[in-house]
Amino acid sequence: MSNEVKTLYVAEGEDGIRVDRFFKRRWPHINHVQLNKLLRSGQVRVDGGRVKADTRLATGQTVRVPPLPAVPDQDQQKRERAELSPQEVRYARSLVLYEDEDVIAINKPSGLAVQGGTKTKNHVDRLLSAWGEGLERPRLVHRLDRDTSGVLLLGKSPSAAARLAGAFAKRRAHKTYWALVVGNPKPEEGYIDTPLIKKGFHDREIVQPADPKEPGAEPAETEYVTIGRAGPRVAWMGLRPHTGRTHQLRAHMQAIGHSILGDPKYGNDESRSLSEGLGLQLHHRRIELPHPTQGTLIVEAPLDPVIKAGFDRFGFEPYDAEPDPFVKVKKSKR
Repeated sequence: MSNEVKTLYVAEGEDGIRVDRFFKRRWPHINHVQLNKLLRSGQVRVDGGRVKADTRLATGQTVRVPPLPAVPDQDQQKRERAELSPQEVRYARSLVLYEDEDVIAINKPSGLAVQGGTKTKNHVDRLLSAWGEGLERPRLVHRLDRDTSGVLLLGKSPSAAARLAGAFAKRRAHKTYWALVVGNPKPEEGYIDTPLIKKGFHDREIVQPADPKEPGAEPAETEYVTIGRAGPRVAWMGLRPHTGRTHQLRAHMQAIGHSILGDPKYGNDESRSLSEGLGLQLHHRRIELPHPTQGTLIVEAPLDPVIKAGFDRFGFEPYDAEPDPFVKVKKSKR
């Protein structure tokens, strides 16, 4: 690790560059997890103030650069990434729901992180070595929380990944999550438009509702519909995020008084008593978006064992749901 704090100036050719790209150009070994930790803790500052990864820089501004991790041994890093056992390669490929020349869709299991961090050595990004390295290596285009299961899309080439990422950015990706929540939301269907803000750091980070004018608050929108009920205690919900904030669905359901079962961060006493023995009951069931080269891509993920345990406990059956429960909602409003 470099022990010195540096002050750098934004050059004329860098006017308008994002903070994360400013860092990536100079220190390509710093990953987004490491950079976000430095930003959240205020160690990176621009003209003395805190900034986010997507803040645009202007010519002449000063950037405070804290001590950074040393450049890893590149050969060792490649060996660690590529050295998957035959069992790990088989496991990675067993997760595939759909694959063609442009796209891979996997059913990410609950408990498997999408990307690594200081305490996370096994993750989806590492398992992508099962398809090869360099241009052969698939690219992540979105993320799921560690304990959320379901559809995760990968681009098989830089152009396919860019088109998929663009569909997410332009809100052309229609995601349907299934969740089991405490109680029965009233009304049965609705729209949550509540800005969210991150509080705390690292493992203690939590997302909370915020005033739109509060510094750091980000717009967050979630559509919901009730698919089924187990009496007054538990409801099976369809959730559709229209923005992609950290823990958005979990924080929004807590905000309307219907926490997702099995959620240690955003639960309450009632949800915890119903969740005994259950993991997070949140599953990315279905995605529909433009295919990078042809038509429309629709992928559905079967239930992960973690959420299936909740379905079994409360008597829900996957075949009782419409493929896209939000189509029915839109028709009923005409």
